[in-house]
Amino acid sequence: MARHWKPAHDYAVICLASPSETASMVAAAAFHQVLDRLVLGEPALALRPRTLVAVRDTVKEWTAEDRTTGVLPDLLKPNGGRGMRAAKTMTPENRKLAERSFQSLPGLARCLLWHTEVEAESTAVPAALLGMDIDTASAALEQAREKFREGCVHAHRELAPTKDCRFYNRLLDVPIRRGGALLPDVQQHLAECRYCRAAAEQLSHFEGGLGILIAESVLGWGAGRYLELRAGRTPPTPARGRGAGRHGAGRRSILARIPAPGRRAPGEGGGLTSSRTLLTGVGLTSAGLLAAMLAAGLWSHDGGADPAASTSATGGGTTPGTATPTPGTAQLPTAPAVTRLRNAAADLCLDIRGTVKAGASTELAACSTDLTQRWSYGTDGLLRSEANPELCLDSHKDAGVVILGTCADEKTQRADDVRYDLTVRGELLPRWDDQLALAPTAEEPGADVVVKVRDRSEQQRWLTDAASVASPGSLSVTGSEAPQARPAELTDRI
Repeated sequence: MARHWKPAHDYAVICLASPSETASMVAAAAFHQVLDRLVLGEPALALRPRTLVAVRDTVKEWTAEDRTTGVLPDLLKPNGGRGMRAAKTMTPENRKLAERSFQSLPGLARCLLWHTEVEAESTAVPAALLGMDIDTASAALEQAREKFREGCVHAHRELAPTKDCRFYNRLLDVPIRRGGALLPDVQQHLAECRYCRAAAEQLSHFEGGLGILIAESVLGWGAGRYLELRAGRTPPTPARGRGAGRHGAGRRSILARIPAPGRRAPGEGGGLTSSRTLLTGVGLTSAGLLAAMLAAGLWSHDGGADPAASTSATGGGTTPGTATPTPGTAQLPTAPAVTRLRNAAADLCLDIRGTVKAGASTELAACSTDLTQRWSYGTDGLLRSEANPELCLDSHKDAGVVILGTCADEKTQRADDVRYDLTVRGELLPRWDDQLALAPTAEEPGADVVVKVRDRSEQQRWLTDAASVASPGSLSVTGSEAPQARPAELTDRI
């Protein structure tokens, strides 16, 4: 406990705004509180942050007692005890997620994070305190950082005030984690939502050092001044987190992508009107025109047969047994076929990241013959993985991030989560929200696949493999043409 005395005394001076003897009294009282809890059986882990919190709470409690302040006038300084007494909470509003996440971590993880990130000590220090070798402590530290981040993301979802905030949960986390650009819809939401803007700012600290985030979420009052006093810190060289080294960009580049209230995101020409509302209005206005154009382009004048479904790729005649489709519908093949899905903008294929299992995420990858890039689309709207036909693309379970999930029957609650409408342009529209479309977060290998507001861009088009014969049971069309769609009234999808 002796090694914790000086930090506790330093923080008491900060809380009191006075280097008087009162600081020593506060530190001693805080030590008694922590030791009493250890006697009652609490584990002796992460003692430094626990002692500092006890210092802060002691100052606040003593300041609230008139009899104590009469004896110790140092408690009444405006920027010290009196200011703490007037504060509604010790934790800033924009640190609530980090506070909740940090407090939920095991004591071992809190000890490692505090001493390396806040105290700026080498891993050897908490390793010695915990009785670990350095290699084990380093591995545990990486796990602690990841658990801390996961806790922040989980807290954002659990405490989200609106449905939109929950929807943007992973769409906010993934680009920040990978160092990519925030999606336009996410930027627009951040400009309107203080809660999600604070969440984005907290997540951005994982790219440039966690010291200030942890200190402010645990201590709140005087956290910045406490950090400046730590011996392990050298002010000219800010701490760098894993993300900054991996992506080559620090926290500043992330913060630049978080819109401030009332400020338009880069490239926006209008106000903060919801893009979903805008697209809906445009779609309703042009529905009749699009229907006429689609009808003129898809069906010939000799009975309305879809050329891709009734003729061979080499220009042959009508395929035997092909029925004439009902005018006003786009004809879907009668049986599923296996094909790759190539993104029109990136010229990369939809692939599975890592092990093929439920919950595995999807990504863009260089097109290959790997089984993980083979998909089948049936009349039921399911997109099955040929690597495991029991698994389908699920765009709803992980808040808009496309992952593998178990295929669900049409009458189950999850039916629409794993089903898609394939438009004549090659867009995949999730049936749980037809204003969205599958698209990658970036046009590069490794980019996550998510759902975005449908904008009819090339990034939202998916092409299938070329086929020598496009039979009624085949999904395949030439690689430069759009895939076909299931039977649907043209007024249903625009």
